[in-house]
Amino acid sequence: MVLALAGTTSCSDFLEEQKPQGILDNDQVKDPSNVDNLVISAYAIFTTAEDINSSFSMWNFDVRSDDAYKGGGGTGDLADIHRMEIMDVDATNGNGDSKWYHLYTSVQRCNSALRMLESMSDAQLKDRKVQIEEMKVLRGHFYFELSRLFNRIPYFEENYEGKISDLSNVEFTRDQILEKIAATMEEAANVLPESQSEIGRINKYIATAYAAKVNLYRAYKQDETTHKVISIDQNLLQKVVSECDVLINSGKYGLLDNFQDLDKVSTGDNSKEGVFQVQYSMNDGSASAGRINWSNLLNAPQGPYSGDGFFLPSQDLIDAYQTDENGLPLFDTYYKKHFDVWNAEENKCDNTTANVDPRVDFIVGRPGVTWKTYGETPYKNTWVRDQATYGQHSCKRFFVSPESNEMFNGWPWGASALNWNIIRYSDILLWKAEALIEMNQNLDEARQLINEVRGRAAHKQYWVKDFNDDTKFAANYKIALYPQAGWTQDYARKALRYESRLETAMEGERFFDLVRWGIAAETMNAYFAHEKGSRTYYNNAKFTEGKDEYLPISITQYNLSNGAYTQNPGYASFK
Repeated sequence: MVLALAGTTSCSDFLEEQKPQGILDNDQVKDPSNVDNLVISAYAIFTTAEDINSSFSMWNFDVRSDDAYKGGGGTGDLADIHRMEIMDVDATNGNGDSKWYHLYTSVQRCNSALRMLESMSDAQLKDRKVQIEEMKVLRGHFYFELSRLFNRIPYFEENYEGKISDLSNVEFTRDQILEKIAATMEEAANVLPESQSEIGRINKYIATAYAAKVNLYRAYKQDETTHKVISIDQNLLQKVVSECDVLINSGKYGLLDNFQDLDKVSTGDNSKEGVFQVQYSMNDGSASAGRINWSNLLNAPQGPYSGDGFFLPSQDLIDAYQTDENGLPLFDTYYKKHFDVWNAEENKCDNTTANVDPRVDFIVGRPGVTWKTYGETPYKNTWVRDQATYGQHSCKRFFVSPESNEMFNGWPWGASALNWNIIRYSDILLWKAEALIEMNQNLDEARQLINEVRGRAAHKQYWVKDFNDDTKFAANYKIALYPQAGWTQDYARKALRYESRLETAMEGERFFDLVRWGIAAETMNAYFAHEKGSRTYYNNAKFTEGKDEYLPISITQYNLSNGAYTQNPGYASFK
């Protein structure tokens, strides 16, 4: 199966025994003996297609944030994603349409499995009720992604018997859809076991963690037309705290000692930090390298990977890792002096002496700096395909080191069995801290939770060493925990949002965080203003409040709905 809780065994044997299937024909769907195929088909959809949108990774939508550039071979390479980056999106955008298609295909696979499961008896299938809840959680995930991408979406469950094309996408509001998803997760948590016999199956803690995430989104109430945050529901925030506590108090989860171990198959896959992981595998009998993360492989740099080099960290993100003389973030001034800027005339980087959070070199590939455990050369600016457009940095996350025996030898470049984290334990700590801060309760507990995440990066034994002298570090690393003095609600909120950015950079969540907090317009327009001097393609970029928080419903989907869909606010109406 595709999804996994933390653990120590692999589901590869289970996958070998029951290969994920494609779409089953009508006779197969009606045959109870095919229930396993239907369930596995729902689990496995994102490991069976070589498509940028057939993945749990959301990188190609997070280019709308201040964390990343599209990258690749220039602005014309995957042009629809470039248009997303500069906020020039309309109903003809193919990238959005493709994601809509893949997510609804996934919903339908879950519904097919649910119809079969519900037609059977407990005598026919001993864990029938558990499998029903697994499929509902998985379907809830797909609907959650649809909601935060497209806002106005048709929602239907397995018992819907009409034509999909007859459904309206405004029957339910954003709040109503998120409420349905949260209820699904909470109900599933009451049925699912704490652990499963196969690592790939959803359990109680996954459902509970996902409920916390959805309830956190629900808590920020948006105006339906302007998308402004108009209130924050304190009762929902309390639910977030309680649900996060289920995982925190379980004793089953924790942070890995070394952040960089997240990107090793041997230490990151099914680790104590991986609450909800997509399982990938190699040498599993499937075509090419195996069941791998096709979407994220596009982001492998050149150099020893020979990759395509999409999704590059922005200068703004790199600057955000700078710290003051005490090792604390420069919340309001970090962007005023750029860190690690390539000087082509002198063939070196300028402005590299500032104090920085060590996570910058866990997450960003910087010229002259050691790349993972690769010993042949440090990272080079030539690993970026189009330096004139995008600068000299690459994303260092989500790839195993190129000399590692964990990496596939050949095309697809950079492939490995490295799992993808949908939810990791650091998220749980930060979500609880966020809820406490917005309730203005137990602020010191929130500080300790944030410091638990921040404190991991302070372990000097894991800091990146100078490539030529391993008695030195690769930068002037300086990081400190947040002190109790001055820890007001306003300061705590600023620290939480900043820490969420630094910890989860390039994981595809930043844009959605900005929208949830109601600060997307102000953040992105400030970003465009101080980036366009070096990224000229931002010259006319502008985030329009009340529009760009969500993607438009595509013209293709409108036509398939026979005109039933209503366009999102801010975009040209279909009629």
